[in-house]
Amino acid sequence: MTRAIIPAQYLFPRHFAPMPRFFIDLHDGAQPIRDEVGFDLPDLPAARAKVTRIMSAIARDMLPDVERQDYVACVRDGVGKIVYRARLSLAAEAVD
Repeated sequence: MTRAIIPAQYLFPRHFAPMPRFFIDLHDGAQPIRDEVGFDLPDLPAARAKVTRIMSAIARDMLPDVERQDYVACVRDGVGKIVYRARLSLAAEAVD
């Protein structure tokens, strides 16, 4: 009976560094919403893409009868430092 020799890389799982966690806090001008859970994302560009998708969803759901709405999203890294900020504003007015 012949025994197969299995290379070590197949026997022991690789240990990858954990993904950084980013937190996206929102503020609508009246009430801040602090993200206590966060998102595991590979890097800052991925966090920027995530906040862009969130702000796009907010823009789609803006109330049609409001003349002004402002939103700010702040992205914090794992130690709490703000690393990115996005602003979304709607100003609507009738034109004669």
